[in-house]
Amino acid sequence: MKALAESSHAFRAMGSDCVVRIVVDDDRAEPILERVETRMNDLEQRWSRFIDNSELSQLNRHAGDPVFVSPEMFSVVSLAIDAWRATDGLFDPTLLDALREAGYDETFDELVDRAPIEINDLALRSGGLDEVVLDARSSLIHGPLGLHFDLGGIGKGHAADLLFAQVMEDGVAGACLDFGGDIRVGGESVEGGGWVIVIDDPLQPGEDLAVLGLETGSVTTSSRLRRKWSTTTGEAHHLIDPGTSKPSQSGLAAVTVIAAQAAWGEAHAKAALIAGVVAGRALLEQAGLSGLLIADDGQLITAGQFNDFVVKGPTLSS
Repeated sequence: MKALAESSHAFRAMGSDCVVRIVVDDDRAEPILERVETRMNDLEQRWSRFIDNSELSQLNRHAGDPVFVSPEMFSVVSLAIDAWRATDGLFDPTLLDALREAGYDETFDELVDRAPIEINDLALRSGGLDEVVLDARSSLIHGPLGLHFDLGGIGKGHAADLLFAQVMEDGVAGACLDFGGDIRVGGESVEGGGWVIVIDDPLQPGEDLAVLGLETGSVTTSSRLRRKWSTTTGEAHHLIDPGTSKPSQSGLAAVTVIAAQAAWGEAHAKAALIAGVVAGRALLEQAGLSGLLIADDGQLITAGQFNDFVVKGPTLSS
């Protein structure tokens, strides 16, 4: 019997650098890794608002009408609505119009090279998700007229969860999937035991803030410093506060969350960042999650049992 080894594959999808590491017999690694990239590209074709014929674009174009979708599309929309309810609306997947109005109407790769964008002060709707009818038996979604979805706040996390399940079903001993900072791990690492996950310092790019040890689960980070662009009134970013329909100004630069599922962690990281230090920490703890909140001034605030996962880094107070 051949010894297990770690194999990895890097690719770009959903506007992010993706790295997949699996622990498996070398002879079996290549097709497993190729299947991950193929399915990730398929999910992007379904979920991206930047692809005109994606399922998401079609769903938004037919707002007000019942739309039959694929099981993958139904699952991510249903999960997004669950996250909206769980966060009392702080995670809101219906802010597409607000994102566009803030200037995020092209992929980020295209956006960074554009001249400063003029922002108009318009009243934009959010929420309305209680009016959405979901029929799981037929994969049908029927939302109200004018409600437009954006899945950027949960899509990569959900993809990480789906593809982690896929590689484990393929028989790997362990896996670490990092989709642009949304990380899902489980099983054995090649060294044995759990997985080592490095958290970057959002205020000092390229520097490590902390190193975590995790046997199974996810680590997801939401930051207002990663995706930002110039407007005629200053910098804007992609984390929209549903209370104002404008980029959040909560005093937090980033939030990292440890959760069982990457999609749940990703949605709660965004909700906590929008909520701010006190309310964000409370939100994570009420959800039974652990996290690290990084304030604009560099202050580090932990939530839940975050310190139990730290193997290297600064001394953090709870």
